[in-house]
Amino acid sequence: MNNYIITITRQFGSLGRPIAGKLAEMLGIEYYDRDIVERTAKEMGENIKVISEQEEKADGNFAWMKIPFGIATSEKQDAIFDIEREVIEKCASKQSCIVVGRCADAILSDRKNAIHVYIYAPFEERLRNCVDILKMDEKEARKTIKEVDRMRDAYHRRYAGFLPGDPEHKNILIDSSMLGVNGTAKYLAELVSYKFASDEDDK
Repeated sequence: MNNYIITITRQFGSLGRPIAGKLAEMLGIEYYDRDIVERTAKEMGENIKVISEQEEKADGNFAWMKIPFGIATSEKQDAIFDIEREVIEKCASKQSCIVVGRCADAILSDRKNAIHVYIYAPFEERLRNCVDILKMDEKEARKTIKEVDRMRDAYHRRYAGFLPGDPEHKNILIDSSMLGVNGTAKYLAELVSYKFASDEDDK
């Protein structure tokens, strides 16, 4: 099987990040998420430790979930995106990998060896995940879900030109509440393996 890429965009609370991690483990491929921010910071000469701490911070308001949204002026955000795009393209050119968020679906849209996935779930299921798994206060979780969804939509529309869940730009849209983390990852792993094995057979 030749190299391939999976991009994953997701709703907040849909467990898209752990699904992506489990999928990478099942497929035995690289997984890029927060390390893209760290590589970008390094390229820009920014303090990686500070960005890492912001990414990993999980205090009461879950501010780290909003990275990279609203953390800089428009000009600075544009510069960050330009470097993130270069980092994502380099990662995708080296080996099979999964890239989470950051408009990777748009950045890698011309790659024939890419599958673009959108992970979503009903609001109440996402709320339950935030409270039970992320240990968020329910009131704060409700507020954060709405705020992060709004920010992700605005960010994606600005840099990709379309909403993250737009079916015209996705190969797969899946409700993670149907199968959970392991089940969703297993389903996607089987689909990806079949897709690229079939492509090889057709040659």
